[in-house]
Amino acid sequence: MQHPSDNVGVKSSCPLCGTRKAKRACPALGRDICPVCCATKRHVEISCPADCGYLSASRAHPAAVVQRRQERDMRFLLPRVADLTETQYRLFMLAQALVVRHAETASPAPNDHDVAEGVASVAATLETSSKGIIYEHRATSIPAQRIAGEIGAAVRDIVTRAGSDGARLERDTAKALRALERTAREAEKELPEAGRPEASWLALAARMFAGAASQPSDGAPGSGDSASDGSKLVI
Repeated sequence: MQHPSDNVGVKSSCPLCGTRKAKRACPALGRDICPVCCATKRHVEISCPADCGYLSASRAHPAAVVQRRQERDMRFLLPRVADLTETQYRLFMLAQALVVRHAETASPAPNDHDVAEGVASVAATLETSSKGIIYEHRATSIPAQRIAGEIGAAVRDIVTRAGSDGARLERDTAKALRALERTAREAEKELPEAGRPEASWLALAARMFAGAASQPSDGAPGSGDSASDGSKLVI
């Protein structure tokens, strides 16, 4: 018969991955998790408190697995925004931030196809407007329609604030949204996310803004304020 003391010091499986040994006490979950999940899921699936020792250490010395993922993310993203002007890039980041914020609470949860369809419908509306035709293109799925609504409202606000520069901003926004559409459509094939490959771009975007939110905000593109104050991104 096995004595209870025989199990002392034996680590259980990580509750997040179910495979690796749980070796780190996670203050956010109140449970032990494995080092890999700690490194890859912080601020993505885990709402880490600011005083977590592992979080502080990771900022000073990112784990190799996190560095490799960041490099992979950048290799995928940078070629897709390389031809954007600075204003268009800021608009790209604004739209991305709005989608990430919306996806956090949306039900049903959107996937990358919904993102692509939603931003494409807003881009098409702006492109039609630049030709002097007022026509609102509509996405077909409900999640895509909701994304289009979020972005469309932000675009209208920015264009109104821009005054005489509104037409130029509409053109820049259309190009930024087309770049975002292509990025979302290509992510599933080129950057598959384990567990939910159809949301690979959403996972990448969430990682980007989780990293930005953990840094002091200085009003720069990609800072924690990007989703809440679109005008700062373009003016």
